[in-house]
Amino acid sequence: MVAATLFTLQLIHLYWLTTHVVSFKLFGLDLFSPPPFWETIIILVDYTEIPVLITTSLVYINELRKKFEFKSVLYLIFLNSQFLHIFWITDEFVLTSFTGQGPIVNLPIWLAWIAILIDYLELPVIFETLGKAFLAVKKKLN
Repeated sequence: MVAATLFTLQLIHLYWLTTHVVSFKLFGLDLFSPPPFWETIIILVDYTEIPVLITTSLVYINELRKKFEFKSVLYLIFLNSQFLHIFWITDEFVLTSFTGQGPIVNLPIWLAWIAILIDYLELPVIFETLGKAFLAVKKKLN
């Protein structure tokens, strides 16, 4: 349940990414530009992703230990590709590449799009994790 709650916080980061970064690059519109305090909160929320990735990965590894399912392998790939995004292709790089704000980065723009796609790979895992949490709560209540 804790992992599901923390994972749900990532939806805040994905909302910011979509409405601030992606919408600006695709349409020239900044649909959500929070003040510095809230942007700092969004960045901190994004770092709660690290313990969630570890704990959720352990859940899928345990499922694979019990029974092999391709979906579990796929979700482990989705989850662990997030580390590439977090530690290599940072949101700062994405923001710099798309808006020109921040330090100068001499990497190709397609890496920014890969970073964004990697970030969105966690959506199916978030929804499944929430579903499992709700089922666990429902089972406890019955």
